[in-house]
Amino acid sequence: MEHLERCAWVLRGTLVRSAVRRYLPWALAASMLAGSLLKELSPLPESYLSNKRNVLNVYFVKVAWGWTFCLLLPFIALTNYHLTGKAGLVLRRLSTLLVGTAIWYVCTAIFSNIEHYTGSCYQSPTLEGERKEHQSKQQCHGEGGFWHGFDISGHSFLLTFCALMIVEEMAVLHELKTDRSHCLHSAITTLVVALGFLTFIWVWMFLCTAIYFHNLSQKVCGTLFGLLGWYGTYGCWYLKSFSPGLPPQSSSLNLKQDTYKK
Repeated sequence: MEHLERCAWVLRGTLVRSAVRRYLPWALAASMLAGSLLKELSPLPESYLSNKRNVLNVYFVKVAWGWTFCLLLPFIALTNYHLTGKAGLVLRRLSTLLVGTAIWYVCTAIFSNIEHYTGSCYQSPTLEGERKEHQSKQQCHGEGGFWHGFDISGHSFLLTFCALMIVEEMAVLHELKTDRSHCLHSAITTLVVALGFLTFIWVWMFLCTAIYFHNLSQKVCGTLFGLLGWYGTYGCWYLKSFSPGLPPQSSSLNLKQDTYKK
């Protein structure tokens, strides 16, 4: 438990700072552009991480929203109830996960439709021999073809959105103090470590996506969708009274408003 405490202390000191919430969006956008330019101008050699079947991609990134949802659910419930003692407020704050689910679902549906309506089926990955009889991606793949359309990077979108959402929700730790002998302290400490490592995985795999996959325009669109999903909620809507609200902290609204004015 002592090692877990130390790890949680380091992660709290790293991810809970207001500077991280302020600059992480810019850092993600800059790293996406830098990685994309590296891919176009001086591609890196193939590696384990460039294989779509690597462990992090298959077991984490492919279900990124599931991991984020399942860890934020108890974290938001425990921390918000400990600070406010109001079940109604906790339920209101948990609705951020429903909003996040809606954003994930709508955006991925948009991406899929864009790829469908801009795509065509070909006989090979080199786009030779268009097969006009196949009008959908599923039908094309089912017949051994290769579908090519404008494939907005779902990884760039989702990893951006998940990382920023976790960092926003962890801001509640500024106000949180628990008795070390209480089981609540152990539960929150474990969740802090899990969410911290998950955030680093999301950022790392975001960089891998920028370096190895998609073209620049596809990653720009995906990242913009992720940034808009985050800013539209935590930067705008959650500042209003008719919303799930921000994590409870003293002067949180004033701090948040000052942050986005800069």
